[in-house]
Amino acid sequence: MSDTRVTAGRTTAAAQGDVVVLLIGMRVNHFWAVHQWVPVFFAMLRMVRDLEKDGSRGLLGRVLLTASPRTYYVVQYWESKEKLYAYASAPDMFHHKVWAIINRKERAGKVRQHVGIWHEAYVVPEGSYESIYADMPPFGLAAAYGALPVEKRGRRAADRFAHRSPEAGAEAGGAAG
Repeated sequence: MSDTRVTAGRTTAAAQGDVVVLLIGMRVNHFWAVHQWVPVFFAMLRMVRDLEKDGSRGLLGRVLLTASPRTYYVVQYWESKEKLYAYASAPDMFHHKVWAIINRKERAGKVRQHVGIWHEAYVVPEGSYESIYADMPPFGLAAAYGALPVEKRGRRAADRFAHRSPEAGAEAGGAAG
């Protein structure tokens, strides 16, 4: 998601079907406990880097954000919830190793509440999302799924929400549109 070329005019994300979004992050509870939260931050970055190296895992795109000086998170777009589950439980991935360490520390009573970690996952059905970008490089959903001229899905948000992919139209027995 590092493309900085601005696309002139208005675009929308080319996503079709359900969209899987994972928000995952950390909160620094005690700034002075640098030795506790810095490794968590770098572990987040390593997990993203590992996923970007192996496109078959299902990560389509991501953006690193901050909510405050204490809270950092990654918005991730996934191919499917099944791919997200598979990654989360894959014993060969760094994520699995990190959770094993966290679980051991919790069982041993060594978690000191210096850093918080969290995630939220959403499966957003087609018709329940829309997007618009004006004079922007590909960002967010459009960086993950590609962008197309807004006219392809409609200039109004209601039109973009109403868009159905050809596969969805065929499944419903109707015409796509």
